[in-house]
Amino acid sequence: MSRLTPPSRLHGANGLTTGPDGRIWVAQVPASQVSAINPDTGEIEVISPMGGDIVAPDDLVFDDKGNLYLTEITLGRVVMRSRDGTTRVVQGDIPVANPITWHQGRLFAGECRVGGRILELDPAGGSARVILDGVPMSNAFQIGPDGKLYVPVMGANEIWRVDVESGAHEVVAGNLGVPDSVKFDSKGRIVTTQVASGEVLRIDPQNGTREVLASLGSGLDNVTFVGDRLFVSSINGSVTEILEPGKVRPLVQRGLQWPLGIAAADDGQVFVCDGLFGYEIDRAGQGIDALRLVGMAFWPGSPGYVRGVAPGGASGEWLVTTGLGMIARYRPGEGASEFLAMGYDQLMGIAVSGSGAIAVAEYGKGRVHLIDGTEPRALAEGLDLPMGVGFLGDRVIVAEAGAGRVTAIDPSGGKTTLAEGLGRPEGLCLRDGKVVAIDTLGKRVVEIDPTGGSVTEIATNLPVGAPSGVVPRFLGPIGDMSGPMVNFADIACAPDGTLLIAGDAEGSVLSLKAL
Repeated sequence: MSRLTPPSRLHGANGLTTGPDGRIWVAQVPASQVSAINPDTGEIEVISPMGGDIVAPDDLVFDDKGNLYLTEITLGRVVMRSRDGTTRVVQGDIPVANPITWHQGRLFAGECRVGGRILELDPAGGSARVILDGVPMSNAFQIGPDGKLYVPVMGANEIWRVDVESGAHEVVAGNLGVPDSVKFDSKGRIVTTQVASGEVLRIDPQNGTREVLASLGSGLDNVTFVGDRLFVSSINGSVTEILEPGKVRPLVQRGLQWPLGIAAADDGQVFVCDGLFGYEIDRAGQGIDALRLVGMAFWPGSPGYVRGVAPGGASGEWLVTTGLGMIARYRPGEGASEFLAMGYDQLMGIAVSGSGAIAVAEYGKGRVHLIDGTEPRALAEGLDLPMGVGFLGDRVIVAEAGAGRVTAIDPSGGKTTLAEGLGRPEGLCLRDGKVVAIDTLGKRVVEIDPTGGSVTEIATNLPVGAPSGVVPRFLGPIGDMSGPMVNFADIACAPDGTLLIAGDAEGSVLSLKAL
């Protein structure tokens, strides 16, 4: 066993704020976790752990008394965490709750959705006041020196200046790289991250002049200052200090948020799904540099949030399932996607037969679908949380995570149990006529003989699934970007027999080779 990529120190890095203790507090949507980072050493302390009271925090801010307010993006609400660690809901019914800020005793929040609202909230839990409606995806905002709210509007690719009393607004800057945060430095200048272009810009709000402070790669998320020191986060889990224009210091190294689906093509290419990101792995690379970003949800031609993957019919082509229930043929090198089918409920694994038939697992409806002609059809129904799929001859093999079994489905839809009592089987692949599956509850990889039904344990103590004793929070949909974000620990059988494992518990990809 070896790691092709190192474990991630953060499961994504979304909202940032500087705490009263001088540390950088970071919200992590995928892990439902809040951590605090020492800005000098990079030491990380988990404040609210996975499985705790806070669910999918996206942005966060402190009030003058040291209470922490957070947006829970999948639950659509704002919660407050007091200094003693207790939490309470401040406001619900805020679909895709994302940006939040505090200014002179007033609390403001917004919705990162098309047609969203910007609100003033009552910290005591009273009724919210709508400042502005119909905003196309607001994100991390802040009150400027002039008392106006400066809002990155992702759907318009602009930064707006909003009067918080009247809702009157104007464009401060446009033609950006999809801005997703706005903060102010001590000189009153805007510092804004661009999620698509990966640039950190400094903009003078008076005359509109702009300067590129750093180009850090797509996926940037938020900004905070520790004194005059500037730090930015990225969805990929990195936190970077910008020392001066063009000069940066990594504080927390980037990594994988999950990962999810993984596939190995006959030509040796490996694709890893990481939600909003798609990576190929250079198996000759070292550490995190082995991960090469090839696709992102905000790039042209992307199919969106990717979860399951299988090799396509040509080099550099992949078949993917998405968080919005679509099946696509994806060519990241060309920036092109062709959608084959859509409208499904929580698609997971995908597989291709030797004849070109495609099978997908629909987790939400308990079905396996087959595309072997012009129209997709349901091959089997009544499955218990199907996840991984593969082909063994003309049979489709499926891992039923809810039932702890692996099932074979014949071309007529008939089902045969190959193995049961497996805990929670998720990803699977086929190698030398055997079924290889990940059991995330047992933290192991097993090999199943489909003829005799024997189950052989071939690797144990793997970093997959939730930590022992932790019940992870259900992560629901994020507006138009993704449906429910269910973990999917996948496994791929490479042509040389190597097993590639999505180590979702630590954010790594592992390689398992026979001695």
